[in-house]
Amino acid sequence: QVQLEESGGGSAQAGGSLRLSCSASGDTYSRGCMGWFRQAPGKGLEWVSLINSGNSGFSSGHSTDSVKGRFTISQDNAKNTVTLQMNSLKPEDTAMYYCVAEGAIRPGAACYTSESNYRYWGQGTQVTVSS
Repeated sequence: QVQLEESGGGSAQAGGSLRLSCSASGDTYSRGCMGWFRQAPGKGLEWVSLINSGNSGFSSGHSTDSVKGRFTISQDNAKNTVTLQMNSLKPEDTAMYYCVAEGAIRPGAACYTSESNYRYWGQGTQVTVSS
C-alpha cells in the first residue's frame, strides 16, 4: 500500500504561481509513475503531469498540452516526493488536484495518462485562479 499526502495549492491571481507537493509513504518502492490529475467543476478527470519514479537519474516527466511550458513536475526519490510548480496560472487551471501513484514498477517506461492505471490517490487539494 502507498499513502499519498498533498500539500500546497490555494488561491492565486491569473499569471501567478503555486506549488503542489505530494509525499508518498508506505510501500514507496512500488509507487511507479506519480503525478497529478485534476478535476474542474462539472468536468471529468484530466491528467496534468506525470513522472516515472522508477527511472534512475534525471527524469523530466511529461505534461498535458494545456500546461506545457507553464507547469513543471519534479521528483525527489530520496524523499519520495513529487512537486508540481505551476507558473503563469490561468482561470481554467482552477480545479481539485489529485496526487496519484501507479503502484507498479516499470523503469524506463512512459507513464500512462488514464486515471484507470493509477491505484493510489491522494485526498486532493484545491487550486483556484481568479482573473
